[in-house]
Amino acid sequence: MQEKLRALEERLAAVDAEMADPATVGDYQRLQVLAKERAALEPVVTLVRALRRAEEESAEARSLLHEGADPDMARLAREELDRLEPERERLEAELRQALLPPDPRDHRDVIVEVRAGTGGEEASLFAADLYRMYARYAETKRWPVEVLSTSDSDKGGFKEFVFGVHGKGDYPRFKYESGTHRVQRVPKTEANGRIHTSTATVAVLPEAEDVEVDIDEEKDVRFDIYHSGGAGGQNVNKVATAVRVTHIPTGIVVQCQDERSQLKNKSKAMVILRSRLLALKEEEQAAAISSSRKAQVGSGERAEKVRTYNFPQDRVTDHRVDVSRHDLPGFLDGDIDDVVDAVATAEQAQRLEESLA
Repeated sequence: MQEKLRALEERLAAVDAEMADPATVGDYQRLQVLAKERAALEPVVTLVRALRRAEEESAEARSLLHEGADPDMARLAREELDRLEPERERLEAELRQALLPPDPRDHRDVIVEVRAGTGGEEASLFAADLYRMYARYAETKRWPVEVLSTSDSDKGGFKEFVFGVHGKGDYPRFKYESGTHRVQRVPKTEANGRIHTSTATVAVLPEAEDVEVDIDEEKDVRFDIYHSGGAGGQNVNKVATAVRVTHIPTGIVVQCQDERSQLKNKSKAMVILRSRLLALKEEEQAAAISSSRKAQVGSGERAEKVRTYNFPQDRVTDHRVDVSRHDLPGFLDGDIDDVVDAVATAEQAQRLEESLA
């Protein structure tokens, strides 16, 4: 890593030298390229130099302590270390973040798809719990949530729940929720008090922009209109407002029936379709494997899990980073930042290692 950091310093010096060269001053296009590169390099190099100074000053303070300085000097050295250590840790964290290749999707809003997996009715109840957890988490961040599509189960759960989250910084947080979530608890329907294991799958998709996914609605899409199957009073019986969208080239099917307006259901279905097609496109291009729907969701089997919610032990465990915490009710009420932070830190460390390799 030190070699990489020295190379960045040397490159900044080379850019500065070229920008000052009279032969470059008259080349406007070249100056623009160099100025852009310098703008990217300078903040990183500034952090490198600040961290190096903090490390040198810390080494000097430790040296004074080890050399048996007089009591006053030793006290000053300890005070200096107390000041420098938090500063050094802060600079290290900022430098790691600055060295990470940017995720081009981090500015996007997200579409979150929660589906019941293995476990029958209990899995659908758990899917409902996960949706409520995410909705409350978004509420604490002041991120509006928009329900896009739902499919109810018989006993108050959801076979599927698709919703959008809109707000600055939502994708960088929600993207770590992708995968299979496992719950261990006594279901409400269990008469003998036995603990059951069920799963729900979560896929987090960056919301696609119209220009990214080219859909020929006349040739590539089939729209079917039908009567809603869920609650809706007289509207369900009298007006066909539910929309089923089939993307013929890929076979992807999206259904929306939550709105009383056929036009609104169609619009929401197209938003979901575009985001699924974008994820499929990224997967095929291998541009961002971690965002692909198939990689996120898996098959929903009990053994495929990113997180376990163990009710008898009041514990939630994230298996990607081997982090556990208690207070499961609080976690399901949206207090998930500490676990998300642990996963994000581990993922960033891995990305940094790969970028410096």
